[in-house]
Amino acid sequence: MTKPIWLLILIAAAFKLADFFFGYDLAYLIGYGAFALLAIVISATFFWLWAMRSTPLALGMAFGWAGAACVMSWWWLFNLLNAPEWMQQNLLLFVFLALYHVGAIMHLEVIGRSFSLSRVATFAPVVVSLLVSVAVAISV
Repeated sequence: MTKPIWLLILIAAAFKLADFFFGYDLAYLIGYGAFALLAIVISATFFWLWAMRSTPLALGMAFGWAGAACVMSWWWLFNLLNAPEWMQQNLLLFVFLALYHVGAIMHLEVIGRSFSLSRVATFAPVVVSLLVSVAVAISV
């Protein structure tokens, strides 16, 4: 358990050093871009694992990481290209968010089955997260 904590400290320190030497904007673009590209690799790996029938979680992981890859790549390019007009309020981003949501819902379904939860209990987090998001968005 200590290895991931040390890795977190090391990577956070690397981002701080990048910020110090290159400035926040460049450190952000480097970090965000690297993570977006890693998410693509991870998603492809999980799709392959699903195709090989290696693990029941693979398809949910593939969808989740594909959504993460698409959303993060979108914002990475949005910032790299200085917020181009064609990317502002583009409905394609909703497709990427939908992909991300499908991955989350598939995860909840597997978790629910693991704990023998009812469908209502399994999908309650989806409804609650939507209601909280609506409430926060309306109140701002």
